[in-house]
Amino acid sequence: MPSSVRPYVPVLLSACLLLMLSFGYRAGFGLFMQPMTEAREWGRDVLAMALAVQNLSWGICAIIAGGLADKYGNLKVLLSGVALYAVGMFLMANSVSELAIISTAGIMVGAGVAGTSFGIVLPAMARAVPEEKRGWALGLGTAAGSFGQFLVVPFMQVLVDAVGWYSALQYLGLSALLMAFLAIPLARFGGADATSDVTPDVVSDINTDINSEATINPDNSSLSHIAGQAFKVKSYTLLATGFFVCGFHVAFITVHMPGYVVDLGFSASVGAWSISLIGLCNIFGSYFSGTLCGKYSMRKLLAYIYLARAVVITGFLVLPVTIGSILTFSAAMGVLWLATVPPTSGLVALFFGTRYMTFLYGIVFFSHQVGSFSGVWLGGWLYERFGNYDGIWYAGIILALAAAALHWPIEERSYSSEVAIAKS
Repeated sequence: MPSSVRPYVPVLLSACLLLMLSFGYRAGFGLFMQPMTEAREWGRDVLAMALAVQNLSWGICAIIAGGLADKYGNLKVLLSGVALYAVGMFLMANSVSELAIISTAGIMVGAGVAGTSFGIVLPAMARAVPEEKRGWALGLGTAAGSFGQFLVVPFMQVLVDAVGWYSALQYLGLSALLMAFLAIPLARFGGADATSDVTPDVVSDINTDINSEATINPDNSSLSHIAGQAFKVKSYTLLATGFFVCGFHVAFITVHMPGYVVDLGFSASVGAWSISLIGLCNIFGSYFSGTLCGKYSMRKLLAYIYLARAVVITGFLVLPVTIGSILTFSAAMGVLWLATVPPTSGLVALFFGTRYMTFLYGIVFFSHQVGSFSGVWLGGWLYERFGNYDGIWYAGIILALAAAALHWPIEERSYSSEVAIAKS
């Protein structure tokens, strides 16, 4: 291992562990759909709305958190995210009204996820490694989130079975405070102070990248001006629009798959293992997606991923549903699950450099979260009115094909000359 990379190994390790916990907790909320709705005598649309708001809150707060992290460094953002995540889960157990569950599981947890997940952590990882290793680092971080899903979700189901859903939520909220310790090493690579403690060679690499590639220069540009300049780029707009579909797919499946499996006559543990298997297989999918970003066209990679999702969902609906078909579907979707993240974030970095990558990726990610809101809410709404999820599955196929078409005309190049922002 080159000596210039060694100082960043602890940073990457902390970042990966943080993502494991953040995404592990978040992926398991669907396990509470059936027991909590039955205990509170709600319809599934009530908790679905709360978890849909969680995704929307995540998306909105990701933009705000990204801008704050770029301007002032990421440690305060990370610690605030940890606090909101932990308190939100703890109070979720005591939510007895629709307004309360939306406030806790929705707004608070969503803001907590925004402050502890990809939008804040991946840019820090990208800054912590040389430019040629960015794709690898982004893939590694994405895979870590999936590994957390694989490890944490079955543990959450065991905890629910052992102590009940109410106590499980409280224990999980307390355990989330561990993320605060993992956030501290990332402070050196957060926005305004990104190069303060790195070695001279890599300082040179990062500064060269910022000066030669970043369209968004300096600290005198307002965030609204930066966003306006970015949306002048058609490729950026297409990228943001297409990422809506990714959110639609993953959020619907994460929240509703456990209940869908129970409706089909299988045990709750089958649903938990389905979500866990998705996380396990996405370790490989997201990692190899990151490595492919440095070798092949990122726009084409995204188009093929969405086409593959359409095929996988279609096959799942056409074939007889068995434990084998559920696990096969989960494995296939897992390979494609967050494989979209490295090429999507990689394209943002290519378009505009890394100086305001957190903020500009946050905008793209907001589109993802609007899709997540739509998938989760629409799934619950359709279930309560028709007693099944058929319509949402068909919508997922159509949207996957549309996303593939949107990504194909993207131009992979730097747009610094077209949308450079002058100092005020």
